[in-house]
Amino acid sequence: MRREQEFIDGLYARVDALRGDAETSVADALAQGDKPMQARLERDILVAERSGLLAALNAVDGSLCFGRIDLTGGDSHHIGRIGLRADDADRTPILIDWRADVARPFYLATGHTPMGLRRRRHISTEGRRVSALHDEILDLGDTTRTGHEDPTGDAVLLAALSSARTGRMGDIVRTIQADQDRIIRAPHRGVLVVEGGPGTGKTAVALHRAAYLLYEHRELLARRAVLVVGPNPAFLGYIGEVLPSLGETGVLLATVGELFPGVRATAADTPEAAAVKGRADMADVLAAVVRDRQALPDPVVAIEHDREVLMLDDDLVSVARERTRAAKLPHNVAREYFEGYILNTLTDMVAERIGTDPYDGSNLLDPSDITQIRDDLAENPEVWSAIDQLWPRLTPQRLVADFLADPEGYVGDADADAIRRPVTRAWTVADVPLLDEAAELLGEDDRLARARAARERETQVAYAQGVLDVSYASRTYEFEDMDDEDSEVLSAHDIIDAERFAERQEEDDHRGAAERAAADRTWAFGHIIVDEAQELSPMAWRLLMRRNPTRSMTLVGDPAQTSEAAGVGAWADILQPYVEDRWEHTRLGVNYRTPAEIMDVAAAVVRAENPGFQPPGSVRSTGVRPWVRATDDLPGAVEKAVAELAPSPKLSASLEQGGAPTGRLAVIAPRDLHRRLAARLDGVTAGAEPDLTRAVVLLDPRQAKGLEFDSVLVVEPGRYGTSDLYVALTRATQRLGVLHTGELPKALADALA
Repeated sequence: MRREQEFIDGLYARVDALRGDAETSVADALAQGDKPMQARLERDILVAERSGLLAALNAVDGSLCFGRIDLTGGDSHHIGRIGLRADDADRTPILIDWRADVARPFYLATGHTPMGLRRRRHISTEGRRVSALHDEILDLGDTTRTGHEDPTGDAVLLAALSSARTGRMGDIVRTIQADQDRIIRAPHRGVLVVEGGPGTGKTAVALHRAAYLLYEHRELLARRAVLVVGPNPAFLGYIGEVLPSLGETGVLLATVGELFPGVRATAADTPEAAAVKGRADMADVLAAVVRDRQALPDPVVAIEHDREVLMLDDDLVSVARERTRAAKLPHNVAREYFEGYILNTLTDMVAERIGTDPYDGSNLLDPSDITQIRDDLAENPEVWSAIDQLWPRLTPQRLVADFLADPEGYVGDADADAIRRPVTRAWTVADVPLLDEAAELLGEDDRLARARAARERETQVAYAQGVLDVSYASRTYEFEDMDDEDSEVLSAHDIIDAERFAERQEEDDHRGAAERAAADRTWAFGHIIVDEAQELSPMAWRLLMRRNPTRSMTLVGDPAQTSEAAGVGAWADILQPYVEDRWEHTRLGVNYRTPAEIMDVAAAVVRAENPGFQPPGSVRSTGVRPWVRATDDLPGAVEKAVAELAPSPKLSASLEQGGAPTGRLAVIAPRDLHRRLAARLDGVTAGAEPDLTRAVVLLDPRQAKGLEFDSVLVVEPGRYGTSDLYVALTRATQRLGVLHTGELPKALADALA
């Protein structure tokens, strides 16, 4: 213990030194002020690198080192969250990053296959103090003992599984199991599907895989960024500290509802509406909506020009429209072609009227006359009003809002009734893939933006030239009386022109890749990880596949837990349109979270509908069976049950004083009961983004996906579908209670009897 403490002290001394150096480097670089362009670029790179190092060092400060491996040859290596090297000429490694190849035996070695190890040591720390050691002897011929032997090698894992929840997912870097390690380190190519039932650690595995890929492919993925997609904001808050604790801060975490820049989904759809909006054929529906905005005259469009009226009829516009569509460009981008065809058509009309020889019918106008006619038409507001009517500029938001306000004719009557809504209503999660599809169909006509940028550039150059002219004038005045040899002193005017001077005043984009990706709808991520992937709709998959043209993905989920009406569910159905059969499938079959007593009850519910269902096997048993109670006073019964299950007997006082009681309790109930129940549960949080760090939280079954709590109270299970009930029953790590007023599902009643 003393020797390990001395080693840990040395590690933190090195971390503190690195932190101090990084802080000094950043401060010195930022204090340098204006520099030549190359020097500024080098400064910005240094600031970004050092700031990233600072963030990583601060994030891993707790539990920096968690293990040691002793090799049969006599060498030993300490394993930690990040790698550290000594400040010597050889840059000697003193702490091995858990992702390095040399650290892999820490996770895979067994007595049967020791992988060259004599001993594996788990080091537990509290802050910077070593609190416990657990040694596993892998070389059975070694008789050396330390007094910290763990005969089964499971003490650290079981302690982690039995520890109280905090409302935030912790990393599993200390306890990664062999089957999990193989997935985490799987080669970086193609689509990897990780299927696993409740408690198998699939989310944690996916996040550690993100950290591993960033370690192995730093240059590529740091530039392109990694996207982690979760089912709801509460889930993202729950997992938000995992990657920073592993030293990775440049990953974008988002829900599907946050993947259209400038739009945040705050409204909710009915299940029927979400199912309609999520169908794959909505892509064809939106394409038809766009085509219908490319209108024909009804019956003509009249344009007054030069005291005459020009008539655009159906035939003329139809030719222009079909020629424009033949270019197969997005609607807004193609508008430039349509404008050209219409202007040419109108030009021919005018030229024919004023330039035709009455005797032989030839046109007397020369090319310059034709050009002048076209230019005059281009200055006519009525021409542009007609073009706007026939081929309008469209935004995704306006197109989708108008479609949802009046969907008749594009979908069936029942579907139209399900999705119809006022134009002014807030966006929903299911709307975001529609907006993204619309953006693809419309494209962006950037001519105005480019013209505006060009004007701004001209203004900047003109201003820079003015500054240089002032500099030149000042030099002339200052040195007019100097001797010839002194007059060779150079000023800014002599060494830089206005163009380059303006360039140096432009602001650089110092944002990281993840931050830039969040603001750019067309960003192509280096890798995407999708949790609860079975829940995403076909339209959501179209959005994600556009964000990842290389099809480098890790998909995590469990088809047995599919509860969204729009969810695809089956992996083959999700992936076949994009990668056919070119994807790998692996399964996690060990349940580390849910005790056997609870898992048996949950599995019985699913088997009633699917007799062949095989749940993941639980690694532990608590000896505490779930209980069930019927009641006529639901709020009162919930209040009483919370008092029994709450992690602290002084819950209210603890919450009022801002304390942190040990463990967490979730009350999982239908959403329409939340207001009544919250009124009886003092200090309990609910809503779209509940505070999961509170001692007691109120959720509906879909909000609970991917989360875990010490105790769970399931309310009115008869109102859930099978998938939602399976999710609700498998969130607890210790205790489970069930309250109901109506009839229980028969399978659940039988399992709890």
